[in-house]
Amino acid sequence: MDFTLWDAGGTWCDATNPPYYWSNGALLDQSNSEIELYPDVIPVLEELKRNNRKIAAASRTFEPTWAQDLLHLFDIDKYFDRKEIYPGSKIQHFSKIKKYFGIDYSDMVFFDDEHRNILEVGKLGVETVFVNDGLRKGQVFQYLK
Repeated sequence: MDFTLWDAGGTWCDATNPPYYWSNGALLDQSNSEIELYPDVIPVLEELKRNNRKIAAASRTFEPTWAQDLLHLFDIDKYFDRKEIYPGSKIQHFSKIKKYFGIDYSDMVFFDDEHRNILEVGKLGVETVFVNDGLRKGQVFQYLK
């Protein structure tokens, strides 16, 4: 979710300093570092829901509670049908997502900002898309066809 859904002040959410709080429309941590949702994230999530797509989060953060807090504070947790948020290989995350939805890896698309995750998950047969500076409409909407 870091650098795909949000930018946590140039770092990962598990390197921030919660609790988080809103101030003048900005979400901050206790060090006054801003955590920003990328601009296309909500329109993308809304469009995926309108098209009855299943949405899962797969995050290897060492602070799952903090990531969940951010999903809640940005009011985007409601879009996710499944959340696999814990440290470890994305293989485990995707195995659980596959089992939960009962779909093949070849029917999934994965967006991520880390090449290691793209390579690892791609070996499962999942369509992978490298994300640079946040999720973008054009990257996602081409898969709605």
